[in-house]
Amino acid sequence: MRGSADRLLARVAGLDRPRLAAVVGTALVATAAGLLLPGALAAAVDSVVAGRRSWPEVSWLLLVGGAEIAADVVGGILTTRLTATASAWLRRKVSDKLFAVGTRSRFAEGDAISRLTGDCVGAGGIVTIVVQCGSMLVISTGAVVLLALLDWRLALVFLGSIPFALLLARSHLRRTADDVLTYQRVSGELAARMVDAVAGLRTIAASGTADREAERVLRPLPKLTLAGQGLWRTQARMVWRAGLLTPAVELSVLAAAGFGVLAGRLSIGDVVATLGYVALGLGLVTQIPLLTMLSRARGCAERLVEVLDEPEPVPGKLPLLPGDGTVDLRHVGVTGALTEIDLRIDGGTFLAVVGRSGAGKSALAGVLGGLITPDEGQVLLDGRPLERIRREELRAVIGYAFERPALLGATVADAVGYGSWAGESAIRTACRIAQVDEVVVRLPDGYHTPLTETPLSGGEAQRLGLARAIVHSPRVLIFDDATASLDTVTEAAVECAMAGALPGRTRVVVTHRAGTAARADLVVWLEEGRIRAVAPHAALWQEPGYRGVFTEDDE
Repeated sequence: MRGSADRLLARVAGLDRPRLAAVVGTALVATAAGLLLPGALAAAVDSVVAGRRSWPEVSWLLLVGGAEIAADVVGGILTTRLTATASAWLRRKVSDKLFAVGTRSRFAEGDAISRLTGDCVGAGGIVTIVVQCGSMLVISTGAVVLLALLDWRLALVFLGSIPFALLLARSHLRRTADDVLTYQRVSGELAARMVDAVAGLRTIAASGTADREAERVLRPLPKLTLAGQGLWRTQARMVWRAGLLTPAVELSVLAAAGFGVLAGRLSIGDVVATLGYVALGLGLVTQIPLLTMLSRARGCAERLVEVLDEPEPVPGKLPLLPGDGTVDLRHVGVTGALTEIDLRIDGGTFLAVVGRSGAGKSALAGVLGGLITPDEGQVLLDGRPLERIRREELRAVIGYAFERPALLGATVADAVGYGSWAGESAIRTACRIAQVDEVVVRLPDGYHTPLTETPLSGGEAQRLGLARAIVHSPRVLIFDDATASLDTVTEAAVECAMAGALPGRTRVVVTHRAGTAARADLVVWLEEGRIRAVAPHAALWQEPGYRGVFTEDDE
């Protein structure tokens, strides 16, 4: 996993090579100016102390200082743009993968959001971190060299601190790696629980379980606290150790410089320069927190690699065959939901799917339309396996509506036409079939009313979802409890309008209502993931177990 994460970070770093080269160039200018600055300051001090004309030295000092400031400013702007570009690229890759995996994704909503936001930003900042670490390494090395050129004794005293600095950095990086990754994982788990809680606010309030739900959401908090405390302890340990090391090294080198002044080897300006070189040389110690950022970036990359390495269905490459919407299920199985399902739905059939809670109704609906790939068996549409059909063609001939539709788009028209190229006329026709046109036309701007300004009841939202499913007149319509919020009169009106406007369409309706099942041509009765019976409603009604399905739902 670490190797894959490092390869991802390397790829991210090379996304915009011209801008990367500019960032490295400005970093080199800033590094060179930083190394020249103590010497320029020493020359200016010596000139003033000696009473000579100092304007050339002062001008050089100002030039070097100005170059460093300008390079830092330009570099900051470039790295910000580079980080934003990298983060956006990562978000696109991760979101594309999540969409490609689809309903088989093992990542909870909140966890996926956490990876798309925080982890993409953390990994996207790798260039800034690496450039800063590289600059500090070059500056520290250059400072030691310049100290040696000034007086080899000073460099020797300074080098005595290097083993302690390396030990400090190694210890800090080792201790933070696990805590950083744990912190990120638990943060994702908390986000997932919070998303679930926010989605169910009304249910929580109505059931009076706010305290219990808060306890559930915050249950991972002790793990997060332990990881956070571990990070703070490591950071505090690094700070006080660095706080002792830095002045100790400065005092040792300055003492050696003082002896150099007494011996006539060094000037007052050289002492000033020595202090500057020591400060630069200790940059690796003062910038040890960059190692925490590097560890966090690698942890973020690991979490992103988990998503990017998820296997996704191989897209089909064959076109649709001509047909009337006949669907065949042959020995279909979905782990934990369906077992050995054999079912043929002839084109134009109105099929109802019923069963107790947990019987596998939604799983069957997902398999029928290709939203769920079965673990066993095969699903065919008009004689061709779903997994071999081109995805865009498959989605164009199978319309889905759900119990709680997610209405996407800026306006009502956008929401109904989402996923199709339908014009306004087709959108209005679909809404009339779904018995929602009269609701939409009463809105302030009709079909162009923004969704954010459209108050919708549960039934109205479901009818818009129905309209979206039928807007491109598919061969097969699948309603996964999509009429549960409609009253029986409206539901019957929708079915009648659909039969008249879309004759010959195959319709599959997951339902809990006996009236809906009675209007269907056939009923599939599911029990514990298996088909108990397939027959008209009137024939099945003679079975007490079948009647009990609706009695349970009524209760």
